Amino acid sequence: MSEPKALTPTPAGDTYKGWLFKWTNYIKGYQRRWFVLSNGLLSYYRTQAEMGHTCRGTINLATANIAVEDSCNFVISNGGAQTYHLKASSEVERQRWITALELAKAKAVRNQAESDDSGDECPTSPPTSGQGGGARNSNSEVQSTLRTLGSKVEDLSTCNDLIAKHGSALQRSLSELEGVRLGGDTDGKIRQVTERATLFRITSNAMINACRDFLSLAQAHSKRWQKALHSERDQRIRLEETLEQLAKQHNHLERAFRGATVLPLSQSNPALDSKSSGSVKGDASDEDDENEFFDAMEDPAGFITVPADPKYHRRSGSNVSGLSTETGIDDQSLCDEQSLGSNPESPQSLEVEPVRKRRTKIPDKPNYSLNLWSIMKNCIGKELSKIPMPVNFNEPISMLQRLSEDLEYYELLDKAAKCQSSLEQLCYVAAFTVSSYSTTVHRTGKPFNPLLGETYELDRLRESGYRSLCEQVSHHPPAAAHHAISERGWTLRQEISLASKFRGKYLSIMPLGSIQCMFEKSNNHYSWKKVTTTVHNIIVGKLWIDQSGEIDVVNHQTGDRCHLKFAPYSYFSRDVARKVTGVVADKEGKAHYVLSGTWDEKMEFSRVMQSNKGENGTEGKQKTVYQTLKAKELWKKNPLPEGAETMYYFSSLALTLNEPEEGVAPTDSRRRPDQQLMEAGRWDEANAEKQRLEEKQRSVRREREREAQQAATLPEEGAEGVEVAEDGVHQDNYEAMWFERTEDAVTGESMHVYKGGYWEAKDHGSWDVCPDIY
Repeated sequence: MSEPKALTPTPAGDTYKGWLFKWTNYIKGYQRRWFVLSNGLLSYYRTQAEMGHTCRGTINLATANIAVEDSCNFVISNGGAQTYHLKASSEVERQRWITALELAKAKAVRNQAESDDSGDECPTSPPTSGQGGGARNSNSEVQSTLRTLGSKVEDLSTCNDLIAKHGSALQRSLSELEGVRLGGDTDGKIRQVTERATLFRITSNAMINACRDFLSLAQAHSKRWQKALHSERDQRIRLEETLEQLAKQHNHLERAFRGATVLPLSQSNPALDSKSSGSVKGDASDEDDENEFFDAMEDPAGFITVPADPKYHRRSGSNVSGLSTETGIDDQSLCDEQSLGSNPESPQSLEVEPVRKRRTKIPDKPNYSLNLWSIMKNCIGKELSKIPMPVNFNEPISMLQRLSEDLEYYELLDKAAKCQSSLEQLCYVAAFTVSSYSTTVHRTGKPFNPLLGETYELDRLRESGYRSLCEQVSHHPPAAAHHAISERGWTLRQEISLASKFRGKYLSIMPLGSIQCMFEKSNNHYSWKKVTTTVHNIIVGKLWIDQSGEIDVVNHQTGDRCHLKFAPYSYFSRDVARKVTGVVADKEGKAHYVLSGTWDEKMEFSRVMQSNKGENGTEGKQKTVYQTLKAKELWKKNPLPEGAETMYYFSSLALTLNEPEEGVAPTDSRRRPDQQLMEAGRWDEANAEKQRLEEKQRSVRREREREAQQAATLPEEGAEGVEVAEDGVHQDNYEAMWFERTEDAVTGESMHVYKGGYWEAKDHGSWDVCPDIY
């Protein structure tokens, strides 16, 4: 068999061409054919001239097996339908084909997998400058480059396998050569070693070339991608700044418009604002109502709000079919702010004596540095209340004072007390539950753990018509009882026990217990619970706080219910951060109001005109579509005092909580020496005093346990003077001074309720019942 002079295959881009001998039959044997390897397909022709019109056969390498028979022969088969027995003129030439075929097969398998996963994608070739828009070309170019880089990585992987394979063969040949004595077989062994070394060199060169191509691509594109990334970041920052400016301008224009079209009332009702503006410029108001647009929420509560027919804004409630006559329409709302301010029975209107001027500033927080991780690293998974913490991580108020801060927006309960509609009253109560979290957005400091028997009174009877009392009724587990009563006709009580876990990167605080609010006029009795608070970036980064979970505010008198959802923060969410949504429904489940807003800024409510089931959501659940009137503001956060960032981000109320006051109980938090020292900036002395108080509390508890042991009242061996709850948690054998545990007749819950006597003791200055805790 005469071999042609030029049998060496030649690569041309991703195409490999050359002469091979193909087995035809037993009569003709091996016949010379021209083979072309391109795009994972191996085709052959009788001559190069046939390539333009006739193909003798093609085999897809993605499903083919490549096997080597001897030094020059190899077989390609796709499972029996097609089998090519091929022979090269030399072992070097055969190895070149084997390397090219294995690389092509790897690419074909990878491309087939990508095609199955992604479906119709853009072609692998990079787009030209004239295809599509700039963004589409840029995206296609990036995708094409990524695919090219991935292909090069696969080439490197395949070449690495081949080098390992041929390197082992070369090593075996060299080992055999060492054991060969000079003789007749020396020439054959030396020739075999030479061929093995040649194969290894060819494969190594292929891998080196692939590495060089990969490196060139990476260098060519890395700078451009880095520049594009910086450009995208700058553009995003500019866009955020522009949106912020637009929001501020919109806010300013809205306020200016309202100021020009409504009466200058300092605390006017949004419903009255709408009514007044409609009476002055009716056409403009109607047009504004018709153009009102509500963004569809990203399924935070399983519903969507859309604007209702504008006729609902102008017609009376009797013209709207299907509406509850109990609620009326927004313009006829009975719990308006103007009536609250002008009520002749209001304590503010009867005020004669000047109100005490409260402080507006406390000493600035010292700039003491302390490594939180050095303290917390050994406390992962432990209960936070059992971890001794220096005052460096505290804020100069106790947990009882933080609990009293829930009354920051007591006006919402005042408005709720004036409502004749229980559903509208429920909206204000729900807004009050959300407002209690607004003071926590920047407050990353930990409040002081109250000592057992510690109390705190907040007497705002003259200024705001309410006063409250808190007492630490248990230390293990920590629990505080709170009671507040207002001359405006509402009573608030709660018992909160905190369960907290340190998880390494974040700290979870789970409030346990119930909050109840009763209204004297309507006898409506509401109850709800708190959501989970999470402190992020404990180890690295800036601390930030998030609230997440769900709250059901239930009216046990009427069966009305408001379901609130606090959406957890997500970097990938398109929704606003700290978002809260809710629906107010009657006992039949019919929705009457939709609430929306954020727990750190404001809450709004919209009256539901009509509701129906909409399309399925992202999780296959059917979302309800509510047609609503224009949203009105329920609550808005008060601005922080000037310089709040240096005063622990305290609100105006929080700045006054630790202010000294005459006549308070000796167990009041204002009398805590470590807390007062910390507020004054004397942190070293505060830490020493804190340790003294904690040791004193432990000594008192040991003494109480010894007395209980002597009285033979141990519930179980080894408990030593403590009660054991049903969940196995040891509780303090302590009887509260001003609260007693009772079962609520309406909700059936067992909680500490104020039993009276505190304010009478204050009037008489008789504090004999108070223990010496400081």
